Amino acid sequence: MLCVRNTKLEDIHAGILPVTRTGDYSDVTVIDADGNRIPWNRVSHFDDDAMRDLMRQVVDRLYTFHLRLDDPGFLDEIGIWMRAASRWDLPKLDESM
Repeated sequence: MLCVRNTKLEDIHAGILPVTRTGDYSDVTVIDADGNRIPWNRVSHFDDDAMRDLMRQVVDRLYTFHLRLDDPGFLDEIGIWMRAASRWDLPKLDESM
């Protein structure tokens, strides 16, 4: 939560969500500037630049978080967020790594 929430991911999440009657968005299409009709489930919702910016920001936050874990001032500063994060689901080990 501390390293990923309130990042550029929020910019990607922002915007108008299309209406779907099927629930899986198979009934939604996007028409691009060339008139191509693209099924919603096949549309890239952000480009390479947005992905790069997001990944850099998240990696920088993870790096900073781990480097500052021994800093009492930092721990005090993030205390309020840690209380909020404690209400989230517990993380699980990613076996694919």
